[in-house]
Order: sequence, then C-alpha cells, then structure tokens
Amino acid sequence: MSVKVAVIYYSSTGNVHRLAEAVAEGAEKAGAEVRLRRAAELAPAAAIDANPAWRAHVDAHADQVEVATLEDLEWADAYAFGSPTRFGNISAQLKQFIDTAGGLWQQGALSDKPATAFTSAYNTHGGNESTLLALYNTFHHWGSIIVSPGYTDQTVYAAGGNPYGTAFAGVKGEMDEAVLAAARYQGERLAKIAKRLNGLAAD
Repeated sequence: MSVKVAVIYYSSTGNVHRLAEAVAEGAEKAGAEVRLRRAAELAPAAAIDANPAWRAHVDAHADQVEVATLEDLEWADAYAFGSPTRFGNISAQLKQFIDTAGGLWQQGALSDKPATAFTSAYNTHGGNESTLLALYNTFHHWGSIIVSPGYTDQTVYAAGGNPYGTAFAGVKGEMDEAVLAAARYQGERLAKIAKRLNGLAAD
C-alpha cells in the first residue's frame, strides 16, 4: 500500500513545470503514487503569443499534462502546489483552481493532509518566499499539515538555502541540477511524512 500525492502547479514558461516534475520524481522515489496536474490556462491568446517562451510551453504541454480537477484533491493523501511569483503572490491560474475547492473544504475533505509548495520568480529576491507563504496561508485554512523542506538536507543548502520550499530564480538562466535535486528531496520528504501519517513505513 502506498500514499497518493497530487503535484498541482501552474507554469507559464516552464520553470515551475520542471520543478513540479522533480517534486513528482522525488515522491515516486519514496514509493508514492503521483498525479502530476496543471492549473488551466486563463490568459488570453494575445498575451501568450507576446512571449515566445510562454507560447512554446503552452503548446508543448497542453496534451502532455492533464488539467487539475477537484477529484485530484479528493484522491490525494498529500499535496505539493507550485506557482510562479506574481507580484509576490501566486498566479491567478492556480488561485482560480484553489478557489473552486470551497465545497471540499466545507466537507473537511482537505484537512489533516500534508502539503508543501515550490515556486519560481525571475529575480533572486523577486517574491519567492512571499509566494510560498501565500500558498501556506491556504494550507492553514484547509487544516493541512505543512511540510516545508526546512534545513533538513544538504540539497536545500546547495539550491540556495530556502527552508520554505524549493525556489528558482529565472535570471540565472538554465535550471541547474542543485535546484532539481532540492525539489526531488522536497517531494520525497512529503511522501515519507504522508506515509508516517497514514501508518505506513517511511523507509
């Protein structure tokens, strides 16, 4: 028997997508069953077309990653949410999905589940931490058990030392292996803690 982890994210140009894949890999390494899901795109085509990287990412992944649904939230034993920074907050696309979960929240279907978050901003100090904390505000309201990476593994230090969650600064260019390793560790840690909470061995 394994735990079920939903990795739900929004990505415009691909950085958060790559982090989401790494988080999913880490959870799978810990023996979890994983659903990788994306929040639906809300931006108009004109806005997407104005940024070639955005258009390329949308076209490349529209048929590869399923759109998140409320059933994914019901199904999961644990959550990992990812969003790019938008003025120090989460993206409208991911927020819109979260805002549809009110019925599940009222039923208590989201409570007592471990949850974690990851993000990316263009600049090193472009709002990464405030975006993660904004996601954790949602988890507080859901009654989730927040599972931040903390300073619990050397991969966290190698990726820049963010104890709130894995974060990548796009200004650095190509995402390096240190950041991906930290994201994998974060997914693995989430799955292991979910196992413990579900009375399963967390080897």
